[in-house]
Amino acid sequence: MKFASSAKFAAVVVTAALALTACGGSSSSGGSAGPVDGKGKKLSVLVNSNANYPAQQKQWFTDIAAKFKAQTGADVEFETFASGNDELTRIQTSVVSGQGPDVYSLGTTFTPTAYATKAFVTLSDDDWKKVGGKDRFNQAALGISGPDAQHQAGIPFVSRPFVMAYNKDILKAAGIDKPATSWDELAAQAKKMTDPATGTFGLATGYKDNFDPWKFIWAMSVQAGNPLVDGKTLKLDDPTVKKAYETYFGWLTKDKVVDPASVGWSNSNALAAFASGKAGYLMMTTSSSVPTLEKSVVAGKYAYATMPTTAPGQTSPQGDAANAASILSGDNVVVADYSKQKDLAFAYINLITSKDEQLNYQKIFGDLPANAEALKSLNNPILQPVADTAAKSKATPFTGAWGDIQLALVNVVVQSIPDLSKGSVDDSSLQGRLKDAQSKGQASLDRASK
Repeated sequence: MKFASSAKFAAVVVTAALALTACGGSSSSGGSAGPVDGKGKKLSVLVNSNANYPAQQKQWFTDIAAKFKAQTGADVEFETFASGNDELTRIQTSVVSGQGPDVYSLGTTFTPTAYATKAFVTLSDDDWKKVGGKDRFNQAALGISGPDAQHQAGIPFVSRPFVMAYNKDILKAAGIDKPATSWDELAAQAKKMTDPATGTFGLATGYKDNFDPWKFIWAMSVQAGNPLVDGKTLKLDDPTVKKAYETYFGWLTKDKVVDPASVGWSNSNALAAFASGKAGYLMMTTSSSVPTLEKSVVAGKYAYATMPTTAPGQTSPQGDAANAASILSGDNVVVADYSKQKDLAFAYINLITSKDEQLNYQKIFGDLPANAEALKSLNNPILQPVADTAAKSKATPFTGAWGDIQLALVNVVVQSIPDLSKGSVDDSSLQGRLKDAQSKGQASLDRASK
């Protein structure tokens, strides 16, 4: 990667920030607090296991721990989680026991759940100062740090808008001039690019991924005018949700535009298929795919595009659909309220969100920095569509029930895997699973609303 000043890219980033800013108010400026003496202490940090770059993540653990030790004298012990279920379980276990990791790195959609437990630090002006001040961060990334600007727990670490990658050569060979902007058009284009005889398919996606399936359902439902959570009412039993699952499953069962093996794939398998030149589109990916693609046979032959914003069965974006191309996505770090070494926790966060460390992380893993200066300094045209998508991202509902609701959406897919393997998901089975998800999700929303 090259990193230099780029007025054009910076302008896109600033536009995205202005479009997405969901919080205002005063912010602490200036640098971090003074050095922290952690000699003889150990900080425990929980992070998501990186399935795409496991060796690189292990090396990053070693490197950042050494830098932290040099700064504070303290050691860092990293723990990992591998799925959304695991992530939620770790939060719940620590809340109940009052012990566990000092620092949690959470997907943004789990921030409302963490906040609702009241087991994590609601950040004061002084806390923000210890991590470099609010001004250090791209203001758009603060949009899901808390329910409002005065009550925030999540400190942005990386930004990860979801996009689709496309193989320019495969699209051109199929006579396709530009990427699809509706889900129906996407399916039609995918059929033109699919050739099972050569092992080439229109779409690459992973139905057994631990994190991503629900995001398709969320996008299609919200774009159709169903926010999923409407005040105190959950709407998973809405026809738009059923239509979203039918569309998503239909790529495999009816349209046959994905590799049949994808029923057992994670996102890393889908990335590998696209990187080998065997797919027209790679769905629900992020800039974290750049390091892999730049070393693959599709280097120089791929580009990113915003995912469709026109719901299945419709011909144009409805209402706010154009601003729901992606969830407001990334990772936030939160500090456990039970931690007896909060100063060390904030010193660690200050280190990993510094400009230099953010640029280093982006170079290794591809995720966009949450540090504003680091983000503006990027100079890579490939990333511009990702920045454009950041301006069309929408926050998931800020409710403590969202973690359960998100998992309920995933579980519908998990429960459907055996049927998908056989080639179809019948209507009654899907309706039954949605009814169960609605019941459990509504119960969780009721508890969170009290």
